[in-house]
Amino acid sequence: MAGGLAACGSSDGDGGKASGDTRTVTLVSHDSWAASEDVIAEFEKSSGYQVEVLEDGDAGQAVNKAILTKDNPQGDVFFGVDNTLLSRALDNGLFQPYEAKGSDLILREYRADQDRNRVTPVDTGDICVNYDKAYFSERKLTPPDSLDDLIKPEYKNLLVTENASTSSPGLGFLLGTAAQYGDEGWPDYWKKLRANGVKVVDGWEQAYNEEFSGSAGGKQAGGDRPLVVSYASSPPAEVIYADPQPDTAPTGVATGTCFRQVEYAGLLSNAANPEGGKALIDFLISKRFQEDMPLNMFVYPVVEGAQIPQAFEDHGPQAEDPQTMDPAEIAEHRDEWVKSWTSLVLK
Repeated sequence: MAGGLAACGSSDGDGGKASGDTRTVTLVSHDSWAASEDVIAEFEKSSGYQVEVLEDGDAGQAVNKAILTKDNPQGDVFFGVDNTLLSRALDNGLFQPYEAKGSDLILREYRADQDRNRVTPVDTGDICVNYDKAYFSERKLTPPDSLDDLIKPEYKNLLVTENASTSSPGLGFLLGTAAQYGDEGWPDYWKKLRANGVKVVDGWEQAYNEEFSGSAGGKQAGGDRPLVVSYASSPPAEVIYADPQPDTAPTGVATGTCFRQVEYAGLLSNAANPEGGKALIDFLISKRFQEDMPLNMFVYPVVEGAQIPQAFEDHGPQAEDPQTMDPAEIAEHRDEWVKSWTSLVLK
């Protein structure tokens, strides 16, 4: 998900395990991991563990690599597998069971795998099309608000999205179209979207910070696409990171395009430091981390009673009626849909 710079030191690739260091706990994650230094320092002081972070690309790439290395994992905990990829991780035996302390406070709608407790929900957010307000204002063009809008001729060559086979927001966007149009209807929708000039790039960082004209990074990179698949929480990030901060976000959200995402953490099978991993997972759902997380990774907490920053309420509220899909349906169709999507859109 959209986030800032990681606050912890990255590992050198072996998670500090070569020496058998049981006082180091290694978190493997995607590139959008971020946390406040003082919050991590509190965990390190109270637990006695030193945190190392290994960022391993977009979420889809990170999950795939974690599966390939599960017999000799790069770390102890994996954070960032979401509901679109969860069954792949579980079916491949990526995690060992652990019921985190405090998990009874996790809101019920975000829980998964409750019979075996192989993963713990950590955050949630909505994958949505974002738009560059200035682009549409200058052209007196109404921004799109639905998936149907995106295939209209006035939005031709405006949208950039991520590869559904390598990127979790890209996959989430595909699943959102499948949820709306059904197993029979989504391929026809994507044919129309392709004909309308959708651009596909590998991951979120490239789509949002290079191709999208509305983001600070995209402006610097000369991005020329005023529509991008990102998150409902991306507009608050544009306000908070700006200097000076504007009164209103320069980007908006097409609320009729959203798909609800939940991210999980799990204790890796064959983790070298399982006790440290358990302590870290407990920490990820503590109120301290849950309330620190939104302004670092721009996601919503999943624990009952955790406060949401005012900037989220002002600039990036969650969608009222996002598309969702049962994890069992995702598991049944995901690989088939991604294969069909690849043939339809990339070839």
